[in-house]
Amino acid sequence: MCASRIDHIAFLTPGNYPDEDPAAGLERSLELFHVGETLGYDSAWVRQRHLERAVSSAATFLAAASQRTTRIGLGAAVIQMGYENPFRLAEDLATVDVLSHGRLNIGLSAGAPAHGILLGERLFDANPELIDFSHARVERLRRNLSQEWLGGEDTFVESAAGRVRPHVSPYAPGLTDRLWYGGGSRRSIEWAGRTGFNLLIGNITTGEGTDDYRDAQLRQLDLFRSHWRESRAPRIALGRVIVPIDGADARTRQRYREFAEGRHARTLTPHGERRTLFVPDLVGTADEIVRQLLDDPVVAQVRELRLELPYDLPFENYQQILEDFVTRIAPELGWRPDAARKPVAA
Repeated sequence: MCASRIDHIAFLTPGNYPDEDPAAGLERSLELFHVGETLGYDSAWVRQRHLERAVSSAATFLAAASQRTTRIGLGAAVIQMGYENPFRLAEDLATVDVLSHGRLNIGLSAGAPAHGILLGERLFDANPELIDFSHARVERLRRNLSQEWLGGEDTFVESAAGRVRPHVSPYAPGLTDRLWYGGGSRRSIEWAGRTGFNLLIGNITTGEGTDDYRDAQLRQLDLFRSHWRESRAPRIALGRVIVPIDGADARTRQRYREFAEGRHARTLTPHGERRTLFVPDLVGTADEIVRQLLDDPVVAQVRELRLELPYDLPFENYQQILEDFVTRIAPELGWRPDAARKPVAA
């Protein structure tokens, strides 16, 4: 059994909604952020997905979440930069971070947009073969968030609001230290370490030299740490699909187990040319899940654990999963609520 000490617990919601009533679904996801804050979670994250029944603009959603919560960290995992303009996205993210008083965490990924061919001219203003979708696009976003002056010392922007030296506005202090990269390959993880992005790893990874996901992720963590050059300590957050059944009724327990059984076959062998590996879902009683987490050597290597919620469950199920995890599982991993970590003032 591995020694674990989790200092930060988070959850990631898919933010799904029905086609006929997206407002109700988005409201439920916002309410889930409030529930997470009430339960003591350290951060709440939302997936950003395109052309699906899900949150397509994490910045917009998290701006709303910043006004429904006061303490909990707010995260996006992940924003695919192939769909984004690094300048305009920087303005949006900085605005949300200011509104949330510095609670924003942004997960990013590089690469050509998955639906680029389908979108065509709806997305691209030029031949996509001429567009740089590399990691440099992610670095341009960070640069836009860094309060660098634009132009020379004598460059000013004039408007009715006055005469100012231009930089991307608003400036959100500290946001560049809260940028994360969603890594699943050795190349991307080495790049994240070398360039100073925090690391998100999850329940899907690439098998390079091994068919065991634990071995693959342990090698990735070693690679990331060996290339880290920043003076601040790197942050690494591990994601796992975790579904405790303790607080669920019999019918819901059966649905959870059927969910896990339906996805188990994909975990038995690598997939495709990239030898993609899928981590088994953790579905069972709190005691069973605690044993599996404590036996996972990858969990022992991190201090931040992200509970990844399944798609398309009703709000009541999400609430039960979050409550079971924070009360029955997280304390067994060494986690304590924020209030318990600080001395009480006299």
